[in-house]
Amino acid sequence: MKLWAIAVNTFKEAVRNKIFYLLLVFGIVFALSSRLVGLLTLGDATKVLKNVGLASINFFSVLIAIFAGTNLIYKELDKKTIYNILSKPISRSDFIVGKFLGLAYTLLVALVSMGTVFFLFLFISTGEFDWRILIYFGLLYLELLIITSISLVFSSFSTPILSSIFTIIIYLVGHVLWTFNEFKYKLVEPVFKVIAHFFYYILPNLEKFNLRDQIVMNMKIDLQIVFVSVIYGILYIAALLILGILIFNKREFK
Repeated sequence: MKLWAIAVNTFKEAVRNKIFYLLLVFGIVFALSSRLVGLLTLGDATKVLKNVGLASINFFSVLIAIFAGTNLIYKELDKKTIYNILSKPISRSDFIVGKFLGLAYTLLVALVSMGTVFFLFLFISTGEFDWRILIYFGLLYLELLIITSISLVFSSFSTPILSSIFTIIIYLVGHVLWTFNEFKYKLVEPVFKVIAHFFYYILPNLEKFNLRDQIVMNMKIDLQIVFVSVIYGILYIAALLILGILIFNKREFK
């Protein structure tokens, strides 16, 4: 019940923010503009429509996750409401998990809204219903939850600006993490190999959740790989939430 109350309050705060609607509208507009890009581009217009549309939804969903996640705790500290919340029979772990669940629901609403509009637009434009896009959105949602968890960890001890910067860096590195795996074989010094191994396994491999190329190029999706990616995402989110709780429990409020 406590978690539900915190989650609902977090969702209400998020949807009251004008930036949330601004990013949501931009995501929908850019996804719909993929049709125009397809008409102006030589080649398969359907592939262009899918590529630009899915990339737009991905980009603006990530912005929503980063923006909302890095402000989760800071707003409570800035408004001094954290003292009223923690003075009640609510543990700090309940607070962190409740905030996460509230934002998870917010992201779900945003992603479903953009995804529904895109599906309808794709069907009207091409008469095609590509069920694989549902898998794409499912994995994208897991990626958004990982990003949210990362921003939540940083926001538990840092400012929104620094938290945003750190989260964006990890997001970008997470999509090129395969280079660490390739690079470590070219290293000579053992210490550098250990460092490369460390970062490769400790940082989130966000490319596990990216199926855009397979969908655009009409390639077969390996459901076994999708299952492994889901398990990986769930475990990584759980680990980040535990880390966020441990950091937040150590924090002193003045």
